Amino acid sequence: MELLSVVVMTYNEEKNIGRCLESIQGIADEILVVDSFSQDQTVVIAQQLGARVIQRPFSNYRDQRQYSIDQAQHDFILNLDADEWLTSELRNAIAEVKTNRPVDAYFLLRKNGIGEHWLRYGGWKPEQKLRLFDRQKVFLKDKDIHEEIALREGASSAHLPSFFYHRTNTDFADRLQTVNSLSSRAAEELQAKGKKGSYARLLIKPAFRFFKEFVVQGGFRDGFYGYMVAMSSAQYVFFREAKLLEYGR
Repeated sequence: MELLSVVVMTYNEEKNIGRCLESIQGIADEILVVDSFSQDQTVVIAQQLGARVIQRPFSNYRDQRQYSIDQAQHDFILNLDADEWLTSELRNAIAEVKTNRPVDAYFLLRKNGIGEHWLRYGGWKPEQKLRLFDRQKVFLKDKDIHEEIALREGASSAHLPSFFYHRTNTDFADRLQTVNSLSSRAAEELQAKGKKGSYARLLIKPAFRFFKEFVVQGGFRDGFYGYMVAMSSAQYVFFREAKLLEYGR
């Protein structure tokens, strides 16, 4: 039987952490929550659901994710965010993998949504994410603000059936707060890497992002939500580039 550590990063996730941790009950041999000193009840809820909690200041997503993975007791890891949760079908599939694991890592299908609406197209269409893995067979690489878990050379992988949910925001008011916060962090990280803003980037990149998600990736097929998601993505790029330009003044 393979022993599984479920690893979750948190900051002020009292509205989400309970649903996330309840969805992995029965398959987790360890629940590890790495918390960035939440000001709400996140830690209390996590501990009530059996989590071991480590508190650590947040620097960036890649470093925090790597630290979280490194602190797990077991090499076989399921990596989730607090606003994600498993379906019962996926939980059963992972339970089967624990009894017989023929490959090093598994891609899981994630459905993204706002509130109770789940996107089918555009930038938030269902996507395969490498979330279940032997930590010796993967590494983290930078990807915009966030990070991406990638396979090491020679590592084997497969796709599990079913999917897990990712409720990105509760509504568009919440989405705008996220866009503002993430764009600030992205601009700061770009500046730290020596990047400089320009009016050309400010004018071109937001329009390109909207066109890509709404037209090329078919976001228009999701109607109102497809339009709003594509527009919020363009706003994120606009705010990021505007802040980067302002930082350089």
